[in-house]
Amino acid sequence: MDWLERIAALRQWARNGARAPHKPLLLLYALGRFQEDADAGLPYTAVERDLQRLLSEYGPPHKTTPAYPFHHLTSDGVWEVRTDRGPGSPGSGVRDLRESGATGRLTPELAAALRREPDLLGRIARLLLDLHFPPSLHGELCEAVGLDLEPMEAELASPARRRRDRRMRELVLTAYEYRCAFCGYDGRIGAVPVGLEAAHVRWWAFGGPDEVENGLCLCSLHHKLFDKGVLGVGDDHRILVSQRFVGHSPAARDHVIALAGRPLVGPQPGANPVAAEHRDWHAQQVFHGDPRPAAAV
Repeated sequence: MDWLERIAALRQWARNGARAPHKPLLLLYALGRFQEDADAGLPYTAVERDLQRLLSEYGPPHKTTPAYPFHHLTSDGVWEVRTDRGPGSPGSGVRDLRESGATGRLTPELAAALRREPDLLGRIARLLLDLHFPPSLHGELCEAVGLDLEPMEAELASPARRRRDRRMRELVLTAYEYRCAFCGYDGRIGAVPVGLEAAHVRWWAFGGPDEVENGLCLCSLHHKLFDKGVLGVGDDHRILVSQRFVGHSPAARDHVIALAGRPLVGPQPGANPVAAEHRDWHAQQVFHGDPRPAAAV
């Protein structure tokens, strides 16, 4: 059995590029717990809070319940649920999962494969990360689910997928004249830019093209905040700051809150600005809450 192909084919609700990372998040969490204790089950009541936190932080803006993936992942052949009454999930109702003593775990076949092939866990985790999340979030997401991946595992092959265009970074940074589109940061060491990255507006994992009109040159801080839904880009190419963001320090005010309503820095004349379809995708699938009003000048 090719477990990577099975993982790549997880059945998910999908419509118009909507994000539905519920099953991948549960599976990453289960892999982290398996790495810690391969024999332990995951009672729903014991992991519900952890799963809710993961969904809130790394899921789409609309709220969902961890009961959904806990039940529905059983249809993909990688996860099973037992209750006090025996095998089988009681359904996706929160109350049913709580009161029935529902406990999930990786299927015996997958668990045996993970024990037999020491590098398989890392390959599955990397595949899930690549398919459902931008690279800027991979490290902290591994920490959040308790996964310890060896650096060499990042280079292991996974099922054939479209490849990223290596020219994307240079094209985007050139279009924005090596300045962060949010704050204007343009640091270099000699002739080499440092702390500047090419951010996909519509994530590459969700069909975002490697094109300038789907890119922003962002400093490392604002790239992370953009991918976490704290920052966005409005229809008028002005910066959006989520009302859910809270920061009381001068640094938080100056580097984040004060950006609300500012126009983007760039791109230079002749370069394509961010396309409306990609801005809309980010606003619907990544940006959290309502935007703050423009900062007072």
